[in-house]
Parts: sequence; C-alpha cells; structure tokens
Amino acid sequence: MSVEMLSSFPKELTAEVDTVVFDVVGTLLEPSPSVAKAYKNSAETLGVTLPEADISKRFSVAWEKQEFFDSQQQPAFRTSRRREYERWKQIVCEVFEGYTVAEKIFEDLWLHFGKPSSWRPVAQGCQLLEAAREAGLKVAVASNFDERLLPLAQCVEPLIGIENIFASSEIGWRKPAVEFFRTVESRLGKDPRQLLLIGDDPRLDIAAAQTAGWKSMRIQ
Repeated sequence: MSVEMLSSFPKELTAEVDTVVFDVVGTLLEPSPSVAKAYKNSAETLGVTLPEADISKRFSVAWEKQEFFDSQQQPAFRTSRRREYERWKQIVCEVFEGYTVAEKIFEDLWLHFGKPSSWRPVAQGCQLLEAAREAGLKVAVASNFDERLLPLAQCVEPLIGIENIFASSEIGWRKPAVEFFRTVESRLGKDPRQLLLIGDDPRLDIAAAQTAGWKSMRIQ
C-alpha cells in the first residue's frame, strides 16, 4: 500500500475499529544513529573496533537466538523487567563475545537507548498517527520495548501526549504472545475487533495481531 492509501485508513480495516494501537521501534521511532553504529561507537570508547557490517550480522544472530529461547519457555514469551534486561545483556555480550569489556559496552548501550537523543521519528508512522487522530480514532502504543519506553514517551515526539503506553516488560508478555494482546485489550476495555495494530514486523506485529483477532496494517 502507498502512504496515501494507508493514511486514508481503508474502510475494510476500520469498519468496527475505534482504537489504533501503534508499535514503536520501526513504526513510530527508529534509533539514531542506527543500532550497528551505536554499538560501534560504544565499543570504540572502550577500545574495541568492529566494522558495522560485522556488528549487524552478529546482532541479527544474537537477537534471533534470544527470540528462540523465549519461544521455548513455558509459557512462551513471558517476560519481566529482569528478563528484558538480561535478554539485552545476552545480545550485546554475544555481539562482543571474546572481549573483556563486553558487559561495560552493554551497560553503556542500555543507558544510550534510554536517552531521548538516541531516537528519531519515523515519517510514515507519524503520518498514520495523525491520520488516526484526524479520523476521530483513539490511539495507543504497545511495544516490545521495556520500561525505558515509559519516560521516553513523556519527552519524545510523536509519543508525547499518548495516554496509553504499553511496554512488554510492564505487562509481562512480549509479542507475538496472544497474552500480550489480551492484556492490552483488557486495559483498554476493548474487544479484539475494535482494535487495529500498526507495525513494521510481519511476524511480531502483523501475524501476531491477526492471530489475536485484531486487524493489522504494516508499514515499510
């Protein structure tokens, strides 16, 4: 779909919808600089030099490994503040495996991604957010981001002013768990058919929302 078509909210998507729920990373916000660049910068301050391309590859492998780990737990994708902290620690330490300062790099990056200056708005997501408001729809945010999202939402556009902000570590589940969506429904007081999720990830956002009985729309 084009941006124009998306921003008009096709009737088949919004016939019963009264609330549009947005993902955050990749949908409304993106890292600035990129993840690989941020990792490279942090590592270099501690004397470690790795090309961004290598960091990107290592990050993808480490991230998928943690996704698989969470999928194999009982129940799958249950989470908490502690789990999210440890999850990211494992990812960063695997990216910099073999380096004695890996944990220090992680600590630096944990702080980095909690700073407003480390994020910038995604134009298409912002357009859709405004389109939802102009259409008279309620808006909310539901993300696999952890508790760092909550203070960020108070000072980073376009999250400022959105009343309902749901972070996975705070609700106890990560997408794609159906419990993630059920918890959001319960807190919003909505039925699945009243909710539309807008996100960028085909599995964690689009397919997961559809499995939960929500409508969904993907931005690219």
